[in-house]
Amino acid sequence: MKYSQLLGKTKKTAPKDETSLNAQLLIRGGFIQKEMAGVYAFLPLGKRVLDKIIQVIREEMNAIGGQELLLGSLQNPEVWQKTDRWSDEAVDVWFRTALSNGTELGLAHTHEEPLTQLLTHYISSYKDLPVYPYQFQTKFRNELRARSGLLRTREFVMKDLYSFNTDETGLEKFYKEAQAAYHKVFNRLGIGDSTYLTFASGGAFSKYSHEFQTVCEGGEDTVYLNREKGIAINKEVYTDEVIADLGLKKDELEEVRAIEVGNIFKLKTRFSEPLGLLYTDENGEQKPVVMGSYGIGPGRCMATVVELSHDEKGIVWPEEIAPYKVHLVGLNLEDVGVGKKAQEVYDSLAVGGIEVLFDDRTDVSAGQKFADADLVGCPYRVVVSAKTSDEFEVKKRNEEKLEHISMEKLLSVLG
Repeated sequence: MKYSQLLGKTKKTAPKDETSLNAQLLIRGGFIQKEMAGVYAFLPLGKRVLDKIIQVIREEMNAIGGQELLLGSLQNPEVWQKTDRWSDEAVDVWFRTALSNGTELGLAHTHEEPLTQLLTHYISSYKDLPVYPYQFQTKFRNELRARSGLLRTREFVMKDLYSFNTDETGLEKFYKEAQAAYHKVFNRLGIGDSTYLTFASGGAFSKYSHEFQTVCEGGEDTVYLNREKGIAINKEVYTDEVIADLGLKKDELEEVRAIEVGNIFKLKTRFSEPLGLLYTDENGEQKPVVMGSYGIGPGRCMATVVELSHDEKGIVWPEEIAPYKVHLVGLNLEDVGVGKKAQEVYDSLAVGGIEVLFDDRTDVSAGQKFADADLVGCPYRVVVSAKTSDEFEVKKRNEEKLEHISMEKLLSVLG
């Protein structure tokens, strides 16, 4: 991509109503644009990052047997009424709309009911289980106060996976596999060292649910963390009884702010029984399917990475999810020889399969180009100018050291 053609340019300032760090940097860097409170457009740079995060999650879900599908966003009230979750009293974040004939519909905030209903057409025997469908799908939640940039929005993409097993033994086995897969996801996103399995309320489903909380000053949650054991307790269940149940001591726990980047729940038969998702076992007896739910917000992960990985100049993207691996800066491009050389470098990197954003602008200063490169935050900056001759200035975004290397060495380093 050439920067002169890129939709979404850098800005010196963010909107005054954006107080969260992730929103400020992502808007200034040209990754997102605020459409209204709680709704953001992902511009080309932001869409590239979001897609890479989604791909990381997809790969790890597939590795534990996940099958990707895509359900509808419009929700049939009849399905939700069967589980007593249609009313505002039961779920206070519904967005509703109506057809021209007056029929009321909902906009999905989660998908336990519709997916369970769908699987009644495909599961009838123990031979049909287990199955682990998942999706990346837009959710709508009527948050009373959308805030903190991408951390709390009214419209967002979620990865929601649901497990369907014959019994609680199978559920428990997959639940542990999902925990391990989530840790792999967060490690690949560059936030694994700061993300902890956190005990939270299990509600009516089980003793505990589990969240994955990333320690961050910009977080909205308060958790009590034991770094040595790698676990935390959400403030909502922080009691002497829970502390003792987990074999912890109060003086071992540190109060920290954190961002919830994922959660997993043991649903058991909460949805399969009212919706009639049954299977026939080896003895011919009908039993309800045992379920679990596993969510990750890719946009929330993106915001969390920014909150943790930045400096005074801008974002510092982990290589696996950076919009481009290389930010190629062309200086003195009005010089025909330099312009030709910069184009050759651009073409060579592209042929080598290296993703590159080429700042080919001729109407801005070198200082502005360097500042924009730091703000956008690609892992490598490569400079071509009248001074570089047959070598190129290379700098890693998270280091101060500059190197001057040949094209051959450059391809080797970046490959």
